Amino acid sequence: MPPALPADPDVALTDPDGTAGPACVLVFNASDPSGTGGLSADITAIASVGAHALPVVTGAYARDTAQIFGYFSIDEEAVSEQARAVLEDVAVQVIKVGFVGSPDNLSAVAGVAADYPETPLVAYMPSLAWWDEQRIDDYLDAFKELVLPQTTVLVGSHSTLWRWLLPDWSTERSPGARDIARAAHELGVPYTLVTGIALPDQFIDNVLATPHAVVASEKFERFEAVFSGAGDTLSAALAALLASGSTLAEAASEALCYLDRCLDSGFRPGMGHLVPDRLFWAQSDDDTPNEPETDTDTEIGENSPAPLSLNGPP
Repeated sequence: MPPALPADPDVALTDPDGTAGPACVLVFNASDPSGTGGLSADITAIASVGAHALPVVTGAYARDTAQIFGYFSIDEEAVSEQARAVLEDVAVQVIKVGFVGSPDNLSAVAGVAADYPETPLVAYMPSLAWWDEQRIDDYLDAFKELVLPQTTVLVGSHSTLWRWLLPDWSTERSPGARDIARAAHELGVPYTLVTGIALPDQFIDNVLATPHAVVASEKFERFEAVFSGAGDTLSAALAALLASGSTLAEAASEALCYLDRCLDSGFRPGMGHLVPDRLFWAQSDDDTPNEPETDTDTEIGENSPAPLSLNGPP
């Protein structure tokens, strides 16, 4: 079960006042040598908004800034031992779960989280379209069974969460954020942050919802630039803000606005997609960020047409 939550999402989920220094976020995610997503995104985003990342490596991508070529998983015992070693030493305010690579590793993550039931857990589900179908199905089934019952906030794009949580949706109307939140709630998740909901006139909505209410939302104008790493950036920032004492509503709005600024300052380090500049605030006033280039739409998740908002890969 996720930790007991205040009935009012405007009440902070954590109390970091008793800790010395920045709040700490335990992060389960994969190593990404391109620096676009994974632990690279988590560590930079968490530090950028003022918290301290405790990164647990769950595997490694073979990838560049354009695509994922392969993935190498780490043994579940190694994942568990990494987490437990630091948890015995450091007080953790929030746990963030990204891509961990296998059902066995999901079991290890769930076992660790179960031993810290009062610690909020933010779970991010990226697009897994780069993987083979059977592995995707096995991973999503295990995530539903093992991680969602302990999740406080689930983060994902509208298209990814729709296909995963509402595969039999049959009405002409696409599901709204509360429909997806209702499906997640049936699996034990109190709050769901749904990103990339298409609106008329080239706008995108991003909504934190429960089955009964919209807790927070931010709309942004969309431009057709392809980013990698936005989803990890958003979920890491959300976890860090919660860990630092922000209320859930505040943290969601601030994380979305932070991501908007990261995308607006996005840069192209290689020959592939743009990458959010998670340290945009460190640029001098004379620095001019790279203008995002137009490109063809792709699904929010692994590679995201940025709406001056969100979405991105593992």
